[in-house]
Amino acid sequence: QVHVVESGGGLVQPGGSLRLSCTVSGSDISIYTMNWYRQAPGKERELVTSIFSNGLEIIVDSVKGRFTISRDNAKNTMYLQMNSLQPEDTATYYCNAQGPPYTQDNYWGQGTQVTVSS
Repeated sequence: QVHVVESGGGLVQPGGSLRLSCTVSGSDISIYTMNWYRQAPGKERELVTSIFSNGLEIIVDSVKGRFTISRDNAKNTMYLQMNSLQPEDTATYYCNAQGPPYTQDNYWGQGTQVTVSS
């Protein structure tokens, strides 16, 4: 059974930083596309950033230059370094592990809350 667990969320002041972690157990993430999504109250879940199995990354413009995604396949873990946080970054952040199409693997974590407020 595959488990996805996020950690590292919390309350931070505007301009502050947080580092989120996502650890997957029960499956090898090296072939997965790893994604960070977020969902703010009253809004739809949105893709923030992805890192592919070959290391290539995509990131939305709203966080470009402030957020950095990375992965450590040896630890089956993905990270999201968030700097210069703003109140609009307040959301529940979700980790998603998506396997190649032939696997049909698609796993989600329970989410970790990030609140940016003074």
